[in-house]
Formats: sequence, structure tokens, C-alpha cells
Amino acid sequence: MQPRQHATAQDTLRAAWQKRGLLARTLLPLAWLHAALAGLHRGLYRLRWLRQHQLPVPVVVIGNVVAGGAGKTPTALAVVRHLGDRGWRPGVLSRGYGRRDHGVHLVSVHSDPLTVGDEPLLLHRKSGVPVAVAAQRSRAGQALLAAHPDVDVLVCDDGLQHLALARDLEICVFDQRGTGNGWLLPAGPLRERWPRAVDLVLLTEPLARPLPRGDAGPVSIHQASRQLAPYACNARGQRVALGELNDQAVTAVAAIARPEAFFAMLQESGLALAQAIALPDHFDFVREEDWMRSADVLVCTEKDAVKLRRHRPDALAVPLQLQVPPSFFAELDRRLAQVTRAG
Repeated sequence: MQPRQHATAQDTLRAAWQKRGLLARTLLPLAWLHAALAGLHRGLYRLRWLRQHQLPVPVVVIGNVVAGGAGKTPTALAVVRHLGDRGWRPGVLSRGYGRRDHGVHLVSVHSDPLTVGDEPLLLHRKSGVPVAVAAQRSRAGQALLAAHPDVDVLVCDDGLQHLALARDLEICVFDQRGTGNGWLLPAGPLRERWPRAVDLVLLTEPLARPLPRGDAGPVSIHQASRQLAPYACNARGQRVALGELNDQAVTAVAAIARPEAFFAMLQESGLALAQAIALPDHFDFVREEDWMRSADVLVCTEKDAVKLRRHRPDALAVPLQLQVPPSFFAELDRRLAQVTRAG
């Protein structure tokens, strides 16, 4: 049986962002306005009419220039683990996109994802390092350092365009979409113009087309790879091999930027999907849906599991494994050493 995929309202727009077709061209005037406002915003910081907040430890910002996820959170997790292995004591900052609370919060394993956000909660549970969320990342950093004064480096999950927080290193992440049609929102996927100066670029998938290069382009580009783990985990952390699900009718659900990629990887792993339910990124799963009750075997992403399990404690989360090349970490270490020596 072919899976029945519930499309999101974003699908048409995301498809339009990959080419310079009629819909994208129709939206160009709004993209020009976006460009003007973004340029003004950056200019105000350049002229110091708007002030950046400097935290007392090095800050590494991991983000992207395209709308939607490109692998920022898995990259942040990989960076945090590497820094810990190198003797650093990292903490994580996040806005907590999609949460219903706008306050400053330190994340615990028992935090409500609707209060702190699904990705910050997932990061804390998987890494064990301190995580703080706030609309202003500097406030999150201040709260985290006050509670954990031993932290000596901060990793900001997303925030490349959040110029109010001063940063020492910038890492830009791309998936296979690259820069799409090269136009700014809403005519294209770009949040800001590319190329722009960053310290490192990590490609989480092979690009459909090369990144545009220019005088302000990336200093160092590294190719990672990602794949699903060969197992899923239940709420107690127990593993179930995906091979054990191959002869079962599985309902898969994903509320991520590119749910179709998750479904394709599940099918490549041999799962027969009775339903593939694509929901808007950071969907809150507040209400119980019909498919939640009817699905015998429910498989989801780790990010969705933190909210979905209030209705389906038996939901199986399949981890996404990101393999980052050693060259990326070597360059990160070198640049971080330059920052600390300069400080």
C-alpha cells in the first residue's frame, strides 16, 4: 500500500522557492521590501545605533540563511558533544521557536515543551548540558551563566540573524536545497542575502546545485552526512530495530521543515507506511487526532516525540544520525583557540 501523505499548506511555496517561476516572480516586490528592511537592520548594528550584547564567554552561533530546518539542531548537538570531549563546559542558548511562553527559562528534563520549545528540550535530554531559552538570547545567556557559572562556552541553536547577541564564531548549515532560487523571502527561501561572511559552512546533505560564491563567501565548507538510526526508541529509551517493524502497517508522522525526507528514509529502511502524516513545523500536538487513536504502530521524529507522547506514550522515535567530518571539528577548534587567545 502506498502511504497517504497529508500535505501542509507550505508545500506549494517551498516548491516555488526552488525555481524562478510565476509564483516566485509575483512575490518579488515583497522580497525587495524584505531586502531593504534586512539591510537597514544590519546597518543600524554596523553604525552602533543598535547595541549588541556581549556575554563573558565565547559564543558560537549555529544557524542558516534559508527558511525551515537544514539540520541546525543536530549540528548543535554534535558541536556540544565535541566541545565536551575537548574539555570545554558548554551550554546551549535558544529562542525556543514555537513555544507559547515568552519568558526566560532554564530547561530541565521534565520541562513542558510548550513552555521551553521542542528542540531545546530535545537538546537538553540528549546532551545533558545546561540549556536556556529566551526571546533575547543574551537574556538566556545571562540566566544560564548565573545558574551554571562553570560554563565556559555557549552554543546558540539558531540565531544567525539575531544580531543583538554578539558572537565569536558563526556556523551556517545547508541541506540539499542550498539557497534555492537565490531570492529572499517570500519569493525565495533566503532570510538574508547569500553569500555572506561566516566562519564555517556545514552541508548536512549533498547539494542539488553549488552554493553561490563571492568575495564575502564562506571561508570553510565541510560535507556531513545524515541518516536514520537502524532503530527506534520508546519513551523509556529502549530500542526497537526498524527491521522488526518491516512487516507491520506503520503510521509515520513528522512536524518538521521537510517531512517528506523523513518518510523517504523510513521507506528506504524497509518500513511499509500505511500513512505518512506531514504537519507544520513545530506542530503542538495539543489535541488528540483521529490518526493518533487509530494507528497501531506510530513512528515519529525525536523532536515530535517530546510533544506527541502526551497522547501516545508508545510512539517510537527514530533518531537522526549526523556524521560530521573531522575537518570541520579541526577548523572549529582552531578558530575557537584564536578567539580565546585574542580574549
